[in-house]
Amino acid sequence: MQLSDLLSPDCTKCAVEGASKKRLLETISAIAAPKLVGITKHDIFESLINRERLGSTGIGLGIAIPHGRLANATQPVAVLMTLEQPIEFDAIDNQPVDIVFALLVPESEHENHLNTLATVAKRMNNKECTRSLRDAHSDQELYTMFVSEDQAPECN
Repeated sequence: MQLSDLLSPDCTKCAVEGASKKRLLETISAIAAPKLVGITKHDIFESLINRERLGSTGIGLGIAIPHGRLANATQPVAVLMTLEQPIEFDAIDNQPVDIVFALLVPESEHENHLNTLATVAKRMNNKECTRSLRDAHSDQELYTMFVSEDQAPECN
């Protein structure tokens, strides 16, 4: 599955204010909820927070990939954000986070979930890609940089 199949421009936000990890997960939930028929912001938030209780999804280098599975979801949805100011996220390297890629998938799509997480982690491990994402000045520019092979080959 292509990341552009999961991420839409309206789920891509540049320079978001994220005062805390909890507030950020609430924001992700509010952005994703309209894309998931029959699933509430609260359902999404609970899925994300329950996953965080197992261990932080802050993978280091200022990046977090919060994710969760939803029993009643029929399709996967992603949310990409850069933050105006880095926030504490209990990342594995103890560094604050300023790039967040959230992934929500149907509970039955375990293998796709893991493959997508691996793809995102690989992309985020590319310093040219993360530099480009941090340099984005608008939601559309951030989206284009992340999903377009033509305009952002360093991210692919």
